[in-house]
Amino acid sequence: MEGQARIFGTDGVRGVANVHPMTVEMALAIGQGVAAVFRRGKAKHKVIIGKDTRLSGYMFENALVAGICSMGGDALLMGPMPTPAIAFLTRSMRADAGIVISASHNPYEDNGIKIFARDGYKLPDETETLIENYALCAASCRAPEQAPEAGKVGRARRIDDAAGRYIVFAKRTFPDELTLDGLRIVIDCANGATYRVAPAVFAELGADVILSGVEPDGRNINAQCGALHPENTAALVRQHEADLGLAFDGDGDRLIMVDEKGQVVDGDQIMAVCADYLMDQGVLNHATVVATVMSNLGLELCLRERGVRMLRTKVGDRYVVEAMRQGGYNLGGEQSGHILFLDHNTTGDGVVSALQVLAIMVRTGKRLSELAAVMTRLPQVLINVPVRQRTPIAQVPGLVAAIKTQEERLGQTGRLLVRYSGTEAKLRIMVEAADVDLMNEAAEELRRVVVAELGA
Repeated sequence: MEGQARIFGTDGVRGVANVHPMTVEMALAIGQGVAAVFRRGKAKHKVIIGKDTRLSGYMFENALVAGICSMGGDALLMGPMPTPAIAFLTRSMRADAGIVISASHNPYEDNGIKIFARDGYKLPDETETLIENYALCAASCRAPEQAPEAGKVGRARRIDDAAGRYIVFAKRTFPDELTLDGLRIVIDCANGATYRVAPAVFAELGADVILSGVEPDGRNINAQCGALHPENTAALVRQHEADLGLAFDGDGDRLIMVDEKGQVVDGDQIMAVCADYLMDQGVLNHATVVATVMSNLGLELCLRERGVRMLRTKVGDRYVVEAMRQGGYNLGGEQSGHILFLDHNTTGDGVVSALQVLAIMVRTGKRLSELAAVMTRLPQVLINVPVRQRTPIAQVPGLVAAIKTQEERLGQTGRLLVRYSGTEAKLRIMVEAADVDLMNEAAEELRRVVVAELGA
């Protein structure tokens, strides 16, 4: 509505539970909005709902159910399930939409609501805006569309075999002729949405699994565990002399790996390993990998050596997916561990990503450290500088000139990125270079100019 602040960000609605916009009242209104927008003239329509393990998930789940049913939709409840599982189940069950209640890697105090269309992809902006406008109106006055009569409200029911359906789906992305027999794998589920399904997938494929982060209590999701703290997985790999470790985040769409030596393997390295193998097999679509502006220059150089083009997007898996779909590419992702295999799923899927790397390990007979060595990470420095206001960089001549000077100094063996934070009054300076001294000098010079021109 005009004059109202947007509640949907780049990945749905997110915030502190019980604080606007993440209130029960808003969740109810969003449920009504989803049901109204996806009704499309149908007598009956259904919406899938999944969640992670946050304490506040119960109240938001019930609020969404009430909103959907009040507008004549049926709500199918999946319980705690990874975000990618909801994307898959939305497609598989021919639902009209899928909703995930999760704040991903954020602490338990936060929560969020993100929505998938019936094809399993995140909603286009125009559809999101329709839902948002409806929800804002419903939350502040009354719904702009007449609710159905009592006999035509929707039903809610739990899908008891939801976890089993996803487990079967994930296992089918692993080659039928291969097994994980003989592999010892540490799995850290971050006390989040993968705590039931991930151990089952890898154990059923034959692995000896050592589990961590599988005892959620509503408050310990992402707490010093999972993909945000791979050092814990690394310690367990060394302690148990495991072959590798897998660390997922709270909603299961991120994966960070640990090799047999206890060394962290991030999203850039995972993309390098997979791109190298897929290119060799002739199945990397258009010889292209989609990554973001934050991916290490080492990934770009590694891919270039193998005849693979790297296409960069803005930060956010949403933008990676958009570029992949537009160009027909099948591999992309982020340094943070969102890896997208569009041949298998429509969103980042930590479990499926791990299975693709494991298939490469089994087929090649190589250990993860050997595979990850395909990419050499360039040193990187990141500086955050507080600013008075976010003046467009192009309108700051002194900074524009400084950026050009430092780019010329770095040449082909370095890279820099200067951008504003999306959530704070800060300007981020990222510099990469093979020469550490040159990298630090460039970053410090840019910092000095930013402080002089924009500093708080």
